[in-house]
Amino acid sequence: MSDVETASSTKLKLRYGTPLPVQAVPRIPVIALGMSLGLFLAVTFILCVGFDLLFPDRAMYESWLRLLPGFTWLSWPSFFLGLAESFGYGWYVALIFGPLYNFFAARINQRR
Repeated sequence: MSDVETASSTKLKLRYGTPLPVQAVPRIPVIALGMSLGLFLAVTFILCVGFDLLFPDRAMYESWLRLLPGFTWLSWPSFFLGLAESFGYGWYVALIFGPLYNFFAARINQRR
């Protein structure tokens, strides 16, 4: 067999081979991320408030006063405000991070 025949038979083998599966671009569903992060931060807020009530000498509510605008220690309206703000912070992260991740994942996958 000549080199030309070997080269052409190699091309034919590659052409007729089983195509590799194309991987889809990994995407983050923003709504699922927002609900997950929002509920995670809301539950974390509830646990931290509970911890502060159980162990007042180790309380970290002063941090909440700085992180959550309008939050004061502790009344029911303030508790629900902190809960809503914690949930909102989760959505803020999701609405910024999710589309940014999806954008850059698509760009990197195009280059491959």
